[in-house]
Amino acid sequence: MAKKTVATLQTGAGKNYTKVIKMVKSEKTGAYGFREEIVHNDNVQDWFKS
Repeated sequence: MAKKTVATLQTGAGKNYTKVIKMVKSEKTGAYGFREEIVHNDNVQDWFKS
């Protein structure tokens, strides 16, 4: 599935977007999980701050 995402991001307007992955700790169990999204290049730093 990752190959599909990367391939579509490299064509056309997809170069303006970045796939970001953030590690998040669960409050209930204390275990870590990953949250990933595709955001516009201008909003990458704001996404990590939130």
